[in-house]
Amino acid sequence: MEHTAEVHLGAQGRLVIPSNLRREMNLVRGDRLLIRTQDNRLILEKPEQTIQGLRKRFEPLPADMSLADELISERRIEAKGE
Repeated sequence: MEHTAEVHLGAQGRLVIPSNLRREMNLVRGDRLLIRTQDNRLILEKPEQTIQGLRKRFEPLPADMSLADELISERRIEAKGE
């Protein structure tokens, strides 16, 4: 579900998340949020949501595949070519 609200940038760049959006997102005082930019937009999300998104993104990879090993292999190939 998508909702829109207008907010104003306050002192020292502070934003206040409107109460209806905080309730919808189950945000309470002291919660940690990650902020990032994407296509000239600001995205705020809980760290758990970021982790879930990453897991979903890499879900299609075979369980026995090591991305670290793949990267090391690629770097070795590149180093041989230099």
